[in-house]
Amino acid sequence: MPKTVIHVFRDDDESIVTGTRLAWRIQEVAAENDVELEVFCFGPAQRRLAADDASEAATTYRRQIAELIAAGVPVGACVNAARADGTEAELLRRGLSLSVARDEFARFTLEEATVITF
Repeated sequence: MPKTVIHVFRDDDESIVTGTRLAWRIQEVAAENDVELEVFCFGPAQRRLAADDASEAATTYRRQIAELIAAGVPVGACVNAARADGTEAELLRRGLSLSVARDEFARFTLEEATVITF
């Protein structure tokens, strides 16, 4: 089954909100198109997800990630970055799966996934 991965990396308001909104929109039609969807947050976007940020964009980002997880979409982040940033517990509390980013990107390649980065 073909796979689309939304890779949220940048932490500007437009990237975090649009990237996770696109993931939701793909999720709406994934089953009927026989497509798997996955989201991977990394770098600045991963840090912003766990930050104490009350801005409208950050609040929307966290809500959209929670909705994706609740809908059964796998959402991951880098365990090494989370440990370095001291955000591992917070990301796990939010329901993200943590793994080594290097391994995840290699897996995406082996699965011939389409990776879209925001």
